[in-house]
Amino acid sequence: MQADTPPNQTIYINNLNEKIKKEELKKSLYAVFSQFGKILDIVACKTLKLRGQSWVVFDDVTAATNALRQMQGFPFYDKPMRIQYAKTKSDAVAKADGTFVSREKRKKNDEKAERKRREQAAEAPAAGPPPAYPPPYGATPPATTAPQFPPRPVAQEPPAPPNNILFAQNLPREANNIMIEMLFQQFPGFKEVRMIEAKPGIAFIEFGDEMQASVALQALNQFKITPTNPMQLSYAKK
Repeated sequence: MQADTPPNQTIYINNLNEKIKKEELKKSLYAVFSQFGKILDIVACKTLKLRGQSWVVFDDVTAATNALRQMQGFPFYDKPMRIQYAKTKSDAVAKADGTFVSREKRKKNDEKAERKRREQAAEAPAAGPPPAYPPPYGATPPATTAPQFPPRPVAQEPPAPPNNILFAQNLPREANNIMIEMLFQQFPGFKEVRMIEAKPGIAFIEFGDEMQASVALQALNQFKITPTNPMQLSYAKK
């Protein structure tokens, strides 16, 4: 029961589509849930017992709570997600990915590591100035000073006027229609996503009108689909 589980930074999701590959599932979960806060880990397993389930670990409880409330029943690969807090903050995740260690054993390991750290600190000599070593291939050649010229200004094209179609850039190479749809279908007026196979990393997202497109642009511009891919949104040129 949900009431028996105290709020914590890990949410447990089930009723997931079991046909989705593990890596694609993790990327899609990241795309959908990273809007609520920093994600520390996503665990998805393809074993028979754990199929159709995942754990998403957030940096804080507030992010997990917002995700649980706003994404409960969200249609994810044609199935409504069922979300609750994980029964424990860390053990459920550790059991799922095979790194679970009992609290008693963990305590012994921590005590052993602390003893070793103290022994090493006691044996370490007092820190002195680092010894000077010559470069591995002799002296470093002096840097040549080339004349510096200011870069030529590049003529910027004026941005397209607001309209009902958004242009998305800097998408990760693995992004697909379903992943982008999941981000945008939460906004009213969403119609469709169009991606160009010959040009990975870009997409066009159509809304019913200019106002609906503007709301999605303001909410998702610079949204990080992956930690290294902030999505760049603008109005499409017609």
